Amino acid sequence: MDVLSDAVTAMRTGRPHSSRTRWNAPWGVRFAPFAGAGFHVVLQGSCWVLPQRGEPVLLRVGDIALLPHGTGHGLADDPATPLREAGNPGSLPPAPPPDGAPGATVLLCGAYLLDQDRRHPLLAELPETVHLSSRVGAHPGLRAVIDLLGAELNRPREGSGAVVPALLDALLLYALRAWYDELRLDHRGPEGWAAALHDPAIGAALRAMHQDPGRAWTVRSLAAAAGLSRSPFARRFTALVGSPPLAYLTWWRMTTAAGLLRADDRPVRRVAERVGYVSEFAFAKAFKRAYGVAPGRYRRVPEPGDGPTPRTRAADGPGGGPP
Repeated sequence: MDVLSDAVTAMRTGRPHSSRTRWNAPWGVRFAPFAGAGFHVVLQGSCWVLPQRGEPVLLRVGDIALLPHGTGHGLADDPATPLREAGNPGSLPPAPPPDGAPGATVLLCGAYLLDQDRRHPLLAELPETVHLSSRVGAHPGLRAVIDLLGAELNRPREGSGAVVPALLDALLLYALRAWYDELRLDHRGPEGWAAALHDPAIGAALRAMHQDPGRAWTVRSLAAAAGLSRSPFARRFTALVGSPPLAYLTWWRMTTAAGLLRADDRPVRRVAERVGYVSEFAFAKAFKRAYGVAPGRYRRVPEPGDGPTPRTRAADGPGGGPP
């Protein structure tokens, strides 16, 4: 298990989708907020991302814009171009055959269906728009995934129905890797979760919790996994992660339990055991404190996007309530 993969998996509510689109200037579209994350990759030409807050962002060939919080935004050939309403970034019509028109922009756009009420703080701290530039030699893995995805969408073949979602999942993880790598290499040094992931001791403790959330962890045993003594570990963990070790552990256990409850129909008792609770009653009490409903009822509530869901304190992240 690794924290980045777990963070995305915990939020996923459906299959990602994408399209390859072509626009001839002048053009502009507006995307309404949606339950997920969107991305845009420029394959030819250039365009502007127009976030709800902040300045417009120019995208050139090879640049990527990731909208990790599903916020509404615009996309246009020029910031002054009027915008027409669209769905989400993955629902744009496919590109027509090349027409040779000058000034055409070809984009790879996509959307991930994510539950923002279960978002991991690793993703919650991302900015509204993550801009990854196509600097020469930067992020070769990400570039390779984009090339494969673009080719698959341009010429679908047998197996594309399985290949495209897998490539989209890979693109999201490579984009997040690239963003955190850029923060780490920034001369100011990374902060928050970027620092936590790249800190050898705290990273080891986080991986241990994610690999075995049901283990009877204590601050002392987590410190041992991190290779530190108890007090320095607790201070360092809290400073980087934003919550004490056992508070984060409880939050991750409840997040894991929520995913298990939605994934299949295994008995609540089995879910409780998987996340470290011997008593089903104690688990149900902790789960209701985190999500506002009992485990059995949570399992029956529609996923985000299917209908209204209860407001949950778990949405506040590991620091949002007592363990």
